[in-house]
Amino acid sequence: MTRYTPAEIEARWQEVWNRDEVFKAVRSADKPKYYVLEMFPYPSGRIHMGHVRNYTMGDVIARYKLATGHNVLHPFGFDAFGLAAENAAMERKIHPKDWTYQNIDDMITQMKPLGFGLDWSRLFATCDVDYYGQQQALFLDFLKAGLVYRKNAVVNWDPVDMTVLANEQVEQGRGWRSGALVERRELTQWFFKISDYSEELLDALDTLEHWPAKVRLMQENWIGKSRGLQFAFSTIDGPDGHDRIEVYTTRPDTLLGASFVGISPDHPLAKLLERDNPEVAAFCAECRKGGTTEEAIETAEKLGMDTGIRVRHPFDTAHELPVYIANFILMEYGTGAIFGCPAHDQRDFEFATKYDLPIISTYLPDEDAADKLSEAYVPAKTERVFYNRGFAGEAHQTGLEAIDAAIAFCEANGIGQGVTKFRLRDWGLSRQRYWGCPIPVVHCEDCGVVPEKKENLPIELPYDVTFDTPGNPLDRHPTWRDTPCPACGKPAKRETDTMDTFVDSSWYFARFTAPDAKTPTVMEDAQYWMNVDQYIGGVEHAILHLLYSRFFARAMQITGHLPESAIEPFDALFTQGMVTHEIYQISEREYNEDGSPKAKRTEYALPEEVERREDGKTYQKITGKTVVTLPSAKMSKSKKNVVDPLNIISAYGADTARWFVLSDSPPERDVEWTASGAEAAYKHLGRVWNLSERVAEMDQDTQGSGDQDLLRAMHVCIHDVTMGIESFGFNAAIAKLYAFTATLQKSKAGYAAQRQAIKTLAQLMSPMTPHLAEDIWARQGGEGLVTTADWPKADEKMLVSDTITLPIQVNGKRRAEITVPADMPKEEVEKLALADPAVLRTLDGATPKKIIVVPGRIVNVVI
Repeated sequence: MTRYTPAEIEARWQEVWNRDEVFKAVRSADKPKYYVLEMFPYPSGRIHMGHVRNYTMGDVIARYKLATGHNVLHPFGFDAFGLAAENAAMERKIHPKDWTYQNIDDMITQMKPLGFGLDWSRLFATCDVDYYGQQQALFLDFLKAGLVYRKNAVVNWDPVDMTVLANEQVEQGRGWRSGALVERRELTQWFFKISDYSEELLDALDTLEHWPAKVRLMQENWIGKSRGLQFAFSTIDGPDGHDRIEVYTTRPDTLLGASFVGISPDHPLAKLLERDNPEVAAFCAECRKGGTTEEAIETAEKLGMDTGIRVRHPFDTAHELPVYIANFILMEYGTGAIFGCPAHDQRDFEFATKYDLPIISTYLPDEDAADKLSEAYVPAKTERVFYNRGFAGEAHQTGLEAIDAAIAFCEANGIGQGVTKFRLRDWGLSRQRYWGCPIPVVHCEDCGVVPEKKENLPIELPYDVTFDTPGNPLDRHPTWRDTPCPACGKPAKRETDTMDTFVDSSWYFARFTAPDAKTPTVMEDAQYWMNVDQYIGGVEHAILHLLYSRFFARAMQITGHLPESAIEPFDALFTQGMVTHEIYQISEREYNEDGSPKAKRTEYALPEEVERREDGKTYQKITGKTVVTLPSAKMSKSKKNVVDPLNIISAYGADTARWFVLSDSPPERDVEWTASGAEAAYKHLGRVWNLSERVAEMDQDTQGSGDQDLLRAMHVCIHDVTMGIESFGFNAAIAKLYAFTATLQKSKAGYAAQRQAIKTLAQLMSPMTPHLAEDIWARQGGEGLVTTADWPKADEKMLVSDTITLPIQVNGKRRAEITVPADMPKEEVEKLALADPAVLRTLDGATPKKIIVVPGRIVNVVI
């Protein structure tokens, strides 16, 4: 009997698939199309087990759909622009383009041995000139359609990387890569008008039935629709032009608890005051160094400066409130001004406590109760509470009822208007860096901002740049920067900002439908292939990437690049869990020359560097140092708890890696990689191989017993595996394959039945372990490739068993089981149960008091 040799088998079948172009997607009117796509990776240079899991899931779906008669599009590419390449260029003294393309070549070399059924002919990277040149064409079309504009805006500025950062790239007030304290600056930026589509993007979430509920909720919260009150406080002797301070609030029910007004350091009033007051200017400058994320604002110390300006409360003009500039108010949210109700908002509470401002309750049953608060009392909007200072008299109301009452009262008394607003802000796409898609506009002293002519596209990045000076190299490249104005021909300057890399990933799915086109898309191809039927990726992209892609699909439809049917680009979304591994920590005490101990130094060991010895402890192999095993966590280079897929492929084969990442956990949950699990998966595939060899070597005239039982189990397996794949229950499908393999191993059926069963097993395993399946299929005389063979269909008649197995309990304890015809009368079942040897031994001559037969379920004997 030959041995299972993955290295030889896998290379051979990959060559066949490539030769026959099995996975090349071509439009066809004869088959229904199916477009499966995994979120494409950043070219870091090394694939990891997360990649293996993500792309294996997509590959299972793609191969299954191919077998079920679909015309499958399963493309691949790289999200290749970004600051990481520029940082690498500076650290390694290498050009970002060279670093990126070398990494792409390396990752393709690493991925191909995994046998993914990808259409490699459609491969592109977002840093390809052909790709970003068409992205520039899209930008110009969006600009013409009024979907892009330019304005001054306060941004997060990283003073080390010298670029704008999105809020999500600011972590605890620091740049996510440089670690520098982020500053707030006002710059002229380009924006996409995504906020114009807030209502539409929100409402359309209800149509995305095949998206995870948690993702839809995250997007709903990010879009943030709210109904509130827009009104103004009148200033008392305020500066010229500032006799009113506009405020928008979602909690007008707490207006009677207002004790101060706060404005952003970037509010027009604050900017006016800082012109002539160095103390105000210094305070505002300090505020602008703080982070702008909700997390940063929540955790930062609440700081304020009393402007000396007072405003009148709209309900009691004799009641004056102080106006503070405060570091926790952002200009881009609402109007850049708030009223503070410390009793019922935690940030206001912290601020009021620090500056000794009144804390006035609107909810609590007595006014003195506010003095006893240790934190803000914030009931949910749906909670019914007692309002002692409400707008509908003293009443128990929910927050929502009170908000409606407050808006109605203010509108009736001319104080303000009920307004619906959204949290979603326009998408700032300008980045002050080199390695990104150039924005195709020119700045002319005579003509202003002028779009580049389409015939001049692509505006290609210059190669001859240096990174020895901080900042954007494009600003220092006169032969690239200086260019004739497309309108008047006079000397002008190119825009040196490049696009946010989220732009690159917001339309790549559409480009895959016609990756070599001389336009962003080809409508015939887009109409045929779109939408993406199944999109797969990490939940960390649940908000921005998916939201921006949804906006882009709308913008591309408006500008004629996508059909209206593709306005929601992803029909189904699946967010997979992570691959985790134990962490091996080495903690070592260091000592000074005098023998006094230093602080402990912590290092980590790679999984292949450790071993467990007979004493039960874990040690580092080379040094013999004791290793502390920490709980599994996401694989991370910093913690060294990573497993190199190439090592796994070399040791066990790609099919083992694929089988294990699918089998050990539901795909939406994390999967823990263990050496023992990989070893067990490899051994199982070896058993399947040996089983195939056994069947292949059987005499073709061999007759046996239990043919029908084996074929019935086969059809049940077909049904269960099909349902598992259709429902993304890959681990459940594999469990059924394990069970059927065991059944086949024990079967005494004849050659014909066993051969049919092993061929069907190969077909059912093909999406998960395609190389092994191909070899078994060929060994058993299967026609053509198993990859292109029709998916087996379960015979419904074979799914209904003629017999059932019933457990027998005696006084509640299981003692035996019997197999009986499914339609056997109760009386006959009782007789068989009492005649069972194990039951007779348990009864020991006693007469049962009662026998209960639950049809199709169980037999209970009570003595």
